[in-house]
Order: sequence, then structure tokens, then C-alpha cells
Amino acid sequence: MMNQIIMQDMEDIFARKINWDALRNKTILLTGAYGMLASYITYFIAFLNSKDYNIKLIAAVRSKEKFFKHFPGLTEQANIEVVEYLMDREIQIDGDVDYIIHAASFASPQYYGVCPVDVFTPNIIGNYHLLKLAYEKKVKSYLMFSSSDIYGTVEKTSISEDDFGGMDTLDIHSCYSESKRMAETMCKSFFVQYDVPVKIARIWHTYAPTMDVENDPRVFSSFVKNIIHGQNIEMKSDGSGQRCFCYITDAVAGYFAILLHGQSGEAYNVCNSSQYVSMAELAETLVGLSDDNLKVVKKERTLDEHYVENNLLTNRVRIPSDEKLRGLGWEAKVDIKDGFGRVIEFLRD
Repeated sequence: MMNQIIMQDMEDIFARKINWDALRNKTILLTGAYGMLASYITYFIAFLNSKDYNIKLIAAVRSKEKFFKHFPGLTEQANIEVVEYLMDREIQIDGDVDYIIHAASFASPQYYGVCPVDVFTPNIIGNYHLLKLAYEKKVKSYLMFSSSDIYGTVEKTSISEDDFGGMDTLDIHSCYSESKRMAETMCKSFFVQYDVPVKIARIWHTYAPTMDVENDPRVFSSFVKNIIHGQNIEMKSDGSGQRCFCYITDAVAGYFAILLHGQSGEAYNVCNSSQYVSMAELAETLVGLSDDNLKVVKKERTLDEHYVENNLLTNRVRIPSDEKLRGLGWEAKVDIKDGFGRVIEFLRD
């Protein structure tokens, strides 16, 4: 089921200072289980089961067919139950549920201007039904995937979990940003009123071998697509925009640290603040990972790409603080050269 790159990544995550025994003989409900980020959680649970952790995974997905196509080796595992679930309705689960990880979301800007209702549905309606389930099942922990987009126009360089700025509710990009804000408030409300042990992961730019580079128009994904096809990197901006890039092993270790060790009712930035680079720097790094003598070229973005640029990030210095997450014993280990090198090696395979 796992190639060498992913298996090495599983070993890396497992070596982190996290109480994995808390998951032994437990049931985990994971939404969006074949998404870019959640795929690695699915892989990791299967990896733990190979070490006799006996975890039951309930994978709530839009399509069983796509799940088994993505994870062909999991069809023979008796402790994985795949449930087709659309986020606009209640979810019915028989038996106990110990942990819920709500990772399902349309996080790519390609959707915001095309199907904004579909974008906010998992964040608001789906989150509500899952929180109700968490209350009914008396879960040990509920982790909701949020986003750095919730910070809005923060007029600060370093952004901690206590910082917030304004947001234009009529900007169509807000179908994602504002719905994530509402999802966080909903989580806090269930914690205050019903004592549901919610935790929130505010996810910054994360990359992984599981990126769908053929269909994901996000800048860093497009850069990788250029490299694996032996093409020059097409820069559709001036390259001055800066982002923090977190490799998937660091991110997944962060998710589980929050799920198992985080404080209920709290949010944590999941980022690698040491890897804060401009798009131009990232492009040059990726070109340097290629053996094809490639270069960076400028190109205009076309209207038919349906890409809604996040104006909150454009040419704005926003360095997230990972101090709160590090307080749980977490640390980031992978730089962009090694991380993107692993992504490119995997995709070329």
C-alpha cells in the first residue's frame, strides 16, 4: 500500500514524542479520508495497525470507489469501515467513537468562485452534525481542521492564535475564510455548552506527496507539476508574496499532538515558521531540484483558471507563530529542499 517515501514518512511521524498508546484499541472517525492532508492520517492509522494497535478507522468520504482506488491495499483490512457521507445531512454511526478528526473541506481557491455553497457546507453544516455526534458518542477528543485564512487582515508581522483582523464578507473568498471562522465558534460553543473536548488546528501552507498536482491550481502545487513534467516553472505573479511551508510529516505530527495533548476549546497554528520564503525563492529551490536545466519564467494567469487570489496574503508579511504548538512537545524538522525533494521523487515514481 505504501511506497518507500510514504513508509519513511510514517516512521518519521511515529518517532515523534506523542502518546500513540492513547489510540490503541480505539475508534477514529475521519472525514475527507482521501484528501491531500487526511490521506496521510489514513496511511498512518494503517501503519499503526501494522504494529498491532488495533485501531478501527471509520472513513467518512464522498465516494467509496475513490477511497479504495486511492488506498487499494486497505480493502482487506477488517478494521476499516468506509462510509459515504455528504456534509449537508446527519451522519449515522453505529457503535462507539473515541476520536473525531474533521478534515473534509474544499480548501483550494479553484472552488471559491465556482461552487461557494459547496465550500462552506462541510465547514458549517457538516461540522455541526459531527459536533452533535461527538456529544452523543462522548468522544475523548474532536479535532477540527481550520485555516490560516481566519486571521483576516492582521496588521502584525508575527501572528499568534490571539490575533485577528478584518474580513470583507462579500469577497467570495470569504465563503471559505468566514465559514472556517464560524466552524471555530461552533466548536467553542459545543465545548462551553456541552463540554465536547474540541481542539482546532489552524493549518498554514502544507505540502505532501499526496498533492493532486494535475488538478490543484495553488501556486506551490503548480510549481511541482512543472518540475515533474520537465517544464520551466511558470510564475504568475511577481514572486514577492511570502508563505510558510510545512511538510506533511511535521503537519500530521502536529495534528495528533493537538488531538491527544492539546487543551480543549483551544486553537493551534500548524506551520513551520522556519520555512518562510517568497514564491520566487520557492521556485528557484524547486528548479534546483531538477536535473532538466529548467528555469523560472513569468506568465499571466488566464480567466478560465477560476483561481480566486487571497488578497489578505498578497505582499503582506505574515509569519505565524508555532510557539503554542511547540508547547505540546512538537517541533518541525523538514525544510523545503528536503520536503519538496520527497514530493518530486514520489510523484516521479
